[in-house]
Amino acid sequence: MRREIDINEISDGKLYTANDLVKVVCNDCKGCSKCCTGMGESIILDPYDVYRLCSGLNTTFEVLLASYLELNVVDGTILPNLKMNKETNACSFLNNEGRCSVHSIRPGICRMFPLGRIYDEESFKYFIQVYECPSKNIGKVKVKKWLDTPDLIKYEKYINDWHRLLKRIEEKIYSMELDEQKKINMAILNVFFINKYDYEKDFYAQFYERINTVKKELK
Repeated sequence: MRREIDINEISDGKLYTANDLVKVVCNDCKGCSKCCTGMGESIILDPYDVYRLCSGLNTTFEVLLASYLELNVVDGTILPNLKMNKETNACSFLNNEGRCSVHSIRPGICRMFPLGRIYDEESFKYFIQVYECPSKNIGKVKVKKWLDTPDLIKYEKYINDWHRLLKRIEEKIYSMELDEQKKINMAILNVFFINKYDYEKDFYAQFYERINTVKKELK
């Protein structure tokens, strides 16, 4: 989800790479789950997020949609996001103790928080959303350790390529007829989310095979 905002209003004004130290450590979120509550439709999932959830929970995308996820339009493209519990307004994966029940396989946005990403033409860097976490006892950690994601170089390349694909779709979709828009959106959902991945094989190789299918639809 693209945000039109002055980064200096929400950050410390600095940009970071994966090897930089950032002040984000919040005492393991003890006694707090504010960042898991009232997030609306903002926790948008990418294909690797869904791959991790389906693999870790031994389930399918369709089953997740029935309870934990929902679909919404994001900059012209239909994408999944975490669903908030209607009664508590908290993430559906939050347990009764206020802890994440899927912490080891949590989505990338959750891993990154309170960091955000800012993109340029070629890649992206991280920034700290300084007003998002209420903790007063914040420590420092390297970005790559905070993200807690294997093969981080591959992951960052994938995130950048996924962002560029969505940007390309956004640029084209509003000039399409309604039927063409639906066709592209169904292709995105089917190719990247509904069609099951082989969890015994490398995710990234499978992703790049699939991305070529969608690029053909965009020609």
